[in-house]
Amino acid sequence: MTVTASQELFAPVGRDVELCYQTFGTPDDEPLLLVMGLGGPMTWWDPALCELLVQCGFYVVRFDNRDSGRSSRAVGRVTRPTLVRAAAGARVRVPYGLSDMATDTFGLLDHLGLESAHVCGVSMGGMIAQTMAIARPDRVRSLTSIMSTTGKRTVGWQHPSLLPSLLAKGSGREGYIELSVRSWKLIGSPGYPITEERIRARAAETYDRGLTSSGTLRQMAAILTQPNRSAKLRSLSMPALVVHGLADKLVHPSGGRATAAAIPGAELLLIDGMGHDLPPALFETFADGIRRTADRAARG
Repeated sequence: MTVTASQELFAPVGRDVELCYQTFGTPDDEPLLLVMGLGGPMTWWDPALCELLVQCGFYVVRFDNRDSGRSSRAVGRVTRPTLVRAAAGARVRVPYGLSDMATDTFGLLDHLGLESAHVCGVSMGGMIAQTMAIARPDRVRSLTSIMSTTGKRTVGWQHPSLLPSLLAKGSGREGYIELSVRSWKLIGSPGYPITEERIRARAAETYDRGLTSSGTLRQMAAILTQPNRSAKLRSLSMPALVVHGLADKLVHPSGGRATAAAIPGAELLLIDGMGHDLPPALFETFADGIRRTADRAARG
């Protein structure tokens, strides 16, 4: 089966915000919006996974969040001391929050002429997807939250040993690639390892599409200042799937368990050996789960 992918396009979604996006498949199929995590451009949604989702009957939309890839850069400076204070629970001022990023995604749906869509997000993208479902449940047909959490500080914590890596900066293209190799060896899936060659290729592509450390810091600030969504998640009625790796060091599996416990009727899929990434060996598992959840929405 040949999957038709669009060129990279741009959508004005709000004041001074333009998102770069790409679609796979035909608009006649069910729309599926893929929301990426911290510092990740849309290309972190592997084309092979997007093509598999098209084969499952979806019209797939992937995009760069603000401050990533080729989408707009926000204004406002976030320092590392500010992030440390935010992580400790102090109140800090940040350029934008997850609710603003959710508003961006609704703007993208408007641009595409979509009243609603199935929504799947990973990590920070899962937080954005949850925020979308809470803010406009009429626009989210089904929700898939992968390796994410509710915003409650006592769940979904990161292993303390990872903080230096998260705050580290790579100098230039080669520095970023080397930092990526070290980071993904720490947080990747021990049960489904990917090659260093693949990590390097993705890092090079990420850098070349547009990478700014200041943008990643702004996204991190949005994560660290997110509200606890637990109570509001209990109001959701759309079908939901929560996927989490039992070997995830960046977002502890308690985050996935708490998310599934908060959403009525949510399916919880815990995967042994999966860390904080989307290994190709699990593409069919992800696609089957998203399709299964969408089918629940179709049954009403």
